[in-house]
Amino acid sequence: MENFFKRAAAEVLRACVASTLLCLFAETLFAVFVRAYAPSNAVIRAVNWVIEGALCFLTAMLFVHRERALFKGMAAGALSVFLTMLVFAAVGGGMYLDGFFALKLFLCTAVSGGGAYLGVALRKE
Repeated sequence: MENFFKRAAAEVLRACVASTLLCLFAETLFAVFVRAYAPSNAVIRAVNWVIEGALCFLTAMLFVHRERALFKGMAAGALSVFLTMLVFAAVGGGMYLDGFFALKLFLCTAVSGGGAYLGVALRKE
């Protein structure tokens, strides 16, 4: 049982870190687009959500394995949202805790759990 918790923590941590780093890279590329075309704040927020949600889904699908994948994926998604928020606050984007953050946390947690569940189902472990 102790081995399960170590493996689960490692899988969640790998998925969370990978999602955060890929999100940072994708958001940096998107910042070049924002600088060139100056879209509205609503477009920027929507693209940020899509990027973060898609990366939570993909990293959970790739890094979470075996039993209880749904819960490990959900944990990875929730931690990824908080870690991404902290990284962007450290970079200088600021911390935003509002109703939209709670919605993003819920959606990324659900999407990440679904990605982990789908990844295990596709691998047939």
